[in-house]
Amino acid sequence: MQLSDTIDDDTRTRIDHVAELLRGRRVAVLTGAGISTDSGIPAYRGVGARTRANPMTIQTYLADESARRRYWLGGHLGWLAFTAPEPNEGHVALARMERAGVVSGVVTQNVDGLHLRAGSSRVVEIHGTMHRTLCLDCGQVFDRRAIADQLEALNPWVRKPENIELNPDGDVTPENTEGFVIPPCTVCGGMLKPEVVFFGEFVPAVRFRSAESVVTAADALLVAGTSLTVNSGIRIIERARRRGIPLVIVNREPTRADAWADAVLAGGTSPVLSALAGALA
Repeated sequence: MQLSDTIDDDTRTRIDHVAELLRGRRVAVLTGAGISTDSGIPAYRGVGARTRANPMTIQTYLADESARRRYWLGGHLGWLAFTAPEPNEGHVALARMERAGVVSGVVTQNVDGLHLRAGSSRVVEIHGTMHRTLCLDCGQVFDRRAIADQLEALNPWVRKPENIELNPDGDVTPENTEGFVIPPCTVCGGMLKPEVVFFGEFVPAVRFRSAESVVTAADALLVAGTSLTVNSGIRIIERARRRGIPLVIVNREPTRADAWADAVLAGGTSPVLSALAGALA
């Protein structure tokens, strides 16, 4: 059975309407955690989401070495599992529409890299990526795999536990960090941090301008799998509103921008985007 076969008649009619609205237009796409839940990566919000009472903030990370140890140990264990999920049909549908000339670019709030692995080439990872690590002192960027090797050499007792339960950040909660050594920058010995935007941290201006350029070059904006609670997503929506281009939202739950949308499709991103790709690509 195709995923699109699971769509009811009313939703299919709405999808046909959206396809006509988008046909012949260059479509920018904004995605959030909801597009990756079908790949097994949990979301922060929505039905079945696991929330965190105290997510890591940039202020805590910089000021508290014990918090950094918890973050790096839990992040490493989670990263070992985080690299396993595969792109799902929603990611694949967007890549298919890019190849067909429908999608002109993707701005994603996710840090999982699944859009790129699915074949999308014009991707702005507005909140960064779990697959790179940055030195906060000298600015050197490292492949996360190299840092993982360094971490395991410094902490040979660290082993991937069975039955990992990922947090929405892609990490796990470690039981004990006693004796854990945080890898230093191999260039200057400085403080490393995964190249992701923490709570309380601003999206780099250059990266946000890249995201804006994706919307500026498009004739419509398709939003998929995000409740738009995070301000960076709303800022992208505002850029589209200023230009007066059509706005389409695909999400299981209501979003902050539903009242502004030309069309809202309430449903999972995998079946809805697959059906849209079938109609447009």
